[in-house]
Amino acid sequence: MLEFYQIIYDLDLQEGTSAYRLSFHLNSYPMGDHQVSLDNNAEARNLFINHLLEDLQALDQLVKKDLLEKGVTRIGAEQEFCLINEHYRPSNQAAAVLEDVQDEHFTTELAKYNLEINLDPILFEGDCFEKMESQLLELLEKAKKSSEKFGDRVLLTGILPTITMDELSLEYMTENPRYLALNTLMRKARGGNFRMSFMGADELSIVHDSVMFEACNTSFQMHLQIQPDDFESAYNWAQAISGPVLAVCVNSPLLLGKELWNETRIALFQQSIDTRKVSKAHITKQARVSFGNSWEKGNIVDYFKKQLSSYRILLTKEIEQNALEELEAGRIPKLKALNLQNGTIYRWNRPCYGVLNGKPGLRIENRYIPAGPTARDEIANFAFWAGLMQGRPKEYDNLPEQMEFEEAKSNFVRAARYGNETCLNWMGKSIPASELIIKELLPLAAAGLQKMGLTQESIDKYLGIIRDRCQKQTGSQWMIKNFRHLKMKHKTDDAIVALTQAIYENQQDETPVHQWPETHHFEAFETKAGKVGHIMTTMLVTADSLDSAKLTLEFMHWNRIHHLPIVDNRERLVGIITYSHLRQFWDKIHDTSSELLAKDIMVNEVIVAKPSTPIKDAIELMKEKEIGCLPVVQNGYLVGIITTKDLENIKSV
Repeated sequence: MLEFYQIIYDLDLQEGTSAYRLSFHLNSYPMGDHQVSLDNNAEARNLFINHLLEDLQALDQLVKKDLLEKGVTRIGAEQEFCLINEHYRPSNQAAAVLEDVQDEHFTTELAKYNLEINLDPILFEGDCFEKMESQLLELLEKAKKSSEKFGDRVLLTGILPTITMDELSLEYMTENPRYLALNTLMRKARGGNFRMSFMGADELSIVHDSVMFEACNTSFQMHLQIQPDDFESAYNWAQAISGPVLAVCVNSPLLLGKELWNETRIALFQQSIDTRKVSKAHITKQARVSFGNSWEKGNIVDYFKKQLSSYRILLTKEIEQNALEELEAGRIPKLKALNLQNGTIYRWNRPCYGVLNGKPGLRIENRYIPAGPTARDEIANFAFWAGLMQGRPKEYDNLPEQMEFEEAKSNFVRAARYGNETCLNWMGKSIPASELIIKELLPLAAAGLQKMGLTQESIDKYLGIIRDRCQKQTGSQWMIKNFRHLKMKHKTDDAIVALTQAIYENQQDETPVHQWPETHHFEAFETKAGKVGHIMTTMLVTADSLDSAKLTLEFMHWNRIHHLPIVDNRERLVGIITYSHLRQFWDKIHDTSSELLAKDIMVNEVIVAKPSTPIKDAIELMKEKEIGCLPVVQNGYLVGIITTKDLENIKSV
């Protein structure tokens, strides 16, 4: 996620030289001659810290001398998107597509199945959202044409439903040494592997050895320039409206075949790059992905002082220019050290400093909105949020007097969990999210858009989408409803592929998601599974090696299964019992005095597969060994099982 303003600013200031692409996100690491250091030796670190302090002093002078740009408001955005192959599964050809598209608006992301588009910042006035939508569609069309050359397709979605653990391995990390180095740094800061746990309609607990889970997230980041003397009120208002705005924009309910939060990205992003170590000491330490813990007080300088005090420095870089000297010479400093540090702190609403046309300014990045379901939906989300920001009533200039911060934070979490089906606390009262949006917030947004000179036609077009989404369905509601429907008649992987295909097809004509039909036409969907992980059964019945043999037999009878994996107390596979194998011990098992245990009758040397094993290889292995099942193991742990029944009518790809 490149800082799009930084690219534009540097193009302006460097007079035609190549853009300096500085990353404030895991997925975009510094390119070119400007190196960011992961080796924080004491001398380099202290030098960087000196630049940080000088940047802060320079910013303080810019504020006191009233040099930050006023009276102008611009908007901009970053569009992340997925590349999928003809079978609607993650592609690995982002580098080839990027090379073919040949456009500076595009850049890489962490994974080989993601790319990003940086839209041009434009003035917030008149037909700005039509212009933004037009440029976005034009650039997406370029991506589509390039991806088609490699057999791929472009998909807008918060989390690609067909991502599996295979695509979260380092094999799918974009081939750039800096990504691997950053992965090493994050693991070191974390103190080992990343442990994640999610609970929704389903549960998902997992341990992973890299930051690749962050690659699941694709967003539509929105940027809004704010007035420097309005920083405190504007930022607090952005925090207050985050819950209701997110509630109607949710689009990411699925991860690894599990139905979790309406906007699972919120929990996933925080946990996937959480650098806090587990400790017995009861010390409160903020996550690097954070909503915040209190209303902000003071100006932008006060904000950055607070952030610098709360988060350790992860990255450093050589800074060639002294910000204070630049300011004394009459030039506007870029504050590169401060921007780099700010970029390693992932606030859902993040204040940023930048320079455009030689003028320094402030903006807020809205980072919590998912990609999709269509470009039109995304622009409607932007119009709603930006309109609300500009339509803030006078009585909300001092939010601490109107609303407790904990209510705003709680609203954000509830919106992420339950979407617009939740109730929110708003200025002392509890109200359903949809009712709050329709009755109170949409009129405020409309007033804000009118204030910025948008036509009534434009306002009605975009805010009408938000209103209809409240009354009909959000992206997450559509996905959950259809995923449940598809699972009733298909295996989970088939349901996921069918759902992804439906998302892709519905996106082609830019019909907003509230008008999307149900997926009844996928009743006869033909599976296109290619790997064991696509077809394996994950809801397993297992036994312990110390269970009685008779109990294992009952397990098999009760659940109508012919293969029973035996695991230890850490869910590691230690053996298997098959129904045909049990017959050898039939008399002993039924002897009431028998002390026969599972470990006494299980097969110890088990032939297994991995989730990444091609289905055709699994079939050949089962035929060769004359066995009826293959337990599926990953890193020694049992994660699934396939049987001859699972392989019936499979069309592998």
